[in-house]
Amino acid sequence: MINLPPSKLPQVGNSIFTVMSQLAQAHGAINLSQGFPDFSCPPELAELVGHYTRSGYNQYAPMAGLLQLRQQISKKTKLLYGVAPDPDTEITVTSGATEALFCAIAAVVRPGDEVLVIEPAYDSYVPAIQLNGGHPVFVPLTLPDYKIDWDLLKARITPKTRLLILNSPHNPTGATLSSQDLDILTQLIADTAIFLIGDEVYEHMVYDGQLHQSLLRQPTLSSRSFIVSSFGKTYHATGWKVGYCVAPPALTQEFRHIHQYITFSTTTPLQYALADYLQNTSHYLGLAAFYEAKRNLFGSLLATSRFKILPAAGTYFQLAYYGNITAESDVIFARRLTQEAGVAAIPVSVFYHNHQDHKVLRFCFAKNEETLRRAAEKLCSL
Repeated sequence: MINLPPSKLPQVGNSIFTVMSQLAQAHGAINLSQGFPDFSCPPELAELVGHYTRSGYNQYAPMAGLLQLRQQISKKTKLLYGVAPDPDTEITVTSGATEALFCAIAAVVRPGDEVLVIEPAYDSYVPAIQLNGGHPVFVPLTLPDYKIDWDLLKARITPKTRLLILNSPHNPTGATLSSQDLDILTQLIADTAIFLIGDEVYEHMVYDGQLHQSLLRQPTLSSRSFIVSSFGKTYHATGWKVGYCVAPPALTQEFRHIHQYITFSTTTPLQYALADYLQNTSHYLGLAAFYEAKRNLFGSLLATSRFKILPAAGTYFQLAYYGNITAESDVIFARRLTQEAGVAAIPVSVFYHNHQDHKVLRFCFAKNEETLRRAAEKLCSL
């Protein structure tokens, strides 16, 4: 009998997304918990995938990604943010944004380094930090608007601080960074050696006429940043697991050292199809209006409920305060909501390392109108 060594992640079990989706399936509930659409990717894009699969484009792609795709990413970045990263030295295609986040963390974090994590936080950050010997230092967003307290963040910076992870538009809250936030950040890190990760997978989902404030807009910030995005989020195809990272040449070189030994390359026919489809800008340029309409519909449908809808400036997630319904913890209420009301949501406390419970649930509104109407009817009956 061989004894297993101690776990590197002893606190990690099944993610809340797996748990809630399984619970929704078991009870026949409407799944507004896990963040994926219940509608298909653009038919033209699906046809391109089939075309390239049938045409024999099924062998390994280059480690850094198909050149045609990296070129199109550069053109898109120029159109949106005014900068054109070099496809050869500054863009890497990855097997999903989660892989890109891990590679970026592994590229710069060494044992004993501290990493600033803004909470509530996407659940892949902390395990990646810990697996690379780093120590997460948590900075909570201020309620009720979920903004960054820059004075608090400044106070958490020490000589050991190696990296700051920023997520905008922010999962799970839907909050977004402003241009003023970027100005403050620029001044804050000017005399430090801190690297940045910009988790910008919801970059095309910013509402109410606002612009996405990518770290790429600020040369001082982009010069020390890994910018991560996701084709799965943009094209309603989360199961494809295709993302990418934009970073300066020196950071990209180290990033690729990690990437080549994790996945090496990403699914080839998908890359060819995306390279072709990216030439049509109308999809991603129209995505904000598409999802803003869904946000507005879901909010209006819940207007007569006992939930309090919180502002959602971006992403396809809607937070709702339920303290007027019950004093139960968000984990218990989310389970009961799934089992008894037939709607699955995510308790926001799971995005905090210390499980702060503010009586808030996260709903995904990336669903067909009929799905949202049926879910809202059940929620309004509480």
